[in-house]
Amino acid sequence: MKTLLLIAGTRPEIIKVAPVILHWKNTSFQKFFDVKLCLTGQHHTMANEALSIFGITPDANLEIMKPNQTLNDIAQVVFERLPNVLKQFSPDVVVVQGDTTTAAMSAVCAFQQKIPVAHIEAGLRTFNLDAPFPEEANRKIIGSIASFHFPPTQSAHVNLLNEGISKQKIFLTGNTSVDALEYIQQFHSLDIISEIDERIRSPFVLITAHRRESFGEGFQNICTAIKICAERFPHFQFIYPVHLNPNVRTPVMNLLGNISNVFLIEPVSYLKLLTLLNRSEFVLTDSGGIQEEAPSFKKYCIVMREVTERVESLLAGIAELVGTDTEKVVHAVAKQIVSPSKFTFENNPYGDGTASEKILSVFQAHLK
Repeated sequence: MKTLLLIAGTRPEIIKVAPVILHWKNTSFQKFFDVKLCLTGQHHTMANEALSIFGITPDANLEIMKPNQTLNDIAQVVFERLPNVLKQFSPDVVVVQGDTTTAAMSAVCAFQQKIPVAHIEAGLRTFNLDAPFPEEANRKIIGSIASFHFPPTQSAHVNLLNEGISKQKIFLTGNTSVDALEYIQQFHSLDIISEIDERIRSPFVLITAHRRESFGEGFQNICTAIKICAERFPHFQFIYPVHLNPNVRTPVMNLLGNISNVFLIEPVSYLKLLTLLNRSEFVLTDSGGIQEEAPSFKKYCIVMREVTERVESLLAGIAELVGTDTEKVVHAVAKQIVSPSKFTFENNPYGDGTASEKILSVFQAHLK
């Protein structure tokens, strides 16, 4: 029997590989190959929370987390510890997801041992190595060595073809995040706002912002824009789960800490984050994941980045790019409050909930 080794560490990675594992467990695919999950271990609490949502238990854990670690520290520990896991399970394919440093280094480690690499969420590009950093470089690294590419959208598929990757190695699947949300909405309630904070009332805007490339002046601008909006629209609440990174936390607390309709709350669980997204009027974000998740809840996204690899939302008119320019952020928020965008779409631009089945079908057809 062939073996797939899935590698994940961050909460988004676990959420996006979980549907693949669940679909394998609950279908006849178990007859064709075994599936193992290796955690990298850099997000211990959030990882365990994500695993519990789906009832998944990892088969191995690299436990790479240490205080104040750098990207190079992460790479070093992956190269030190992953080979033993590869030796233990002897996988026929190593499957990585997305664009983290652990995903890229795990792919390189497998490649150096001549183990085929599969890339879930392949082909996303901004064509700017500085934004997002280091994610743009990481996904290009994985793309250059992968044997199986699973782009979530047609534009990602085209990006891979334009980079000279053989079309025989590319399999358009949709995004597994849509699969994950369908599972979550079936088994978990996303309505109980009072469990997050009893002060929260509608209408409110959800804010998520933590991008490394915005540290410094960018975050000062973002916070200034939120302050202006909160003062201009006192009947709206602005709910911001604040990242623990001091590069985020310091400017946010300094500029927004004493505004009555801005609620700076601690980071929340994934289910609570989805509850906030579900109940919000719209979302102000720099998160790639939120851009993918918002369409499932039919929420408009104001994206505080200069570029995005999720162009489908822009093309569908359900998101806009404003960067970290204070005036642009304020204008976009004011427009959505005064005259909110009304949009409908027949098909979610990020998939139809069958990405996991398509990925497993590819492995069934090609792992003989």
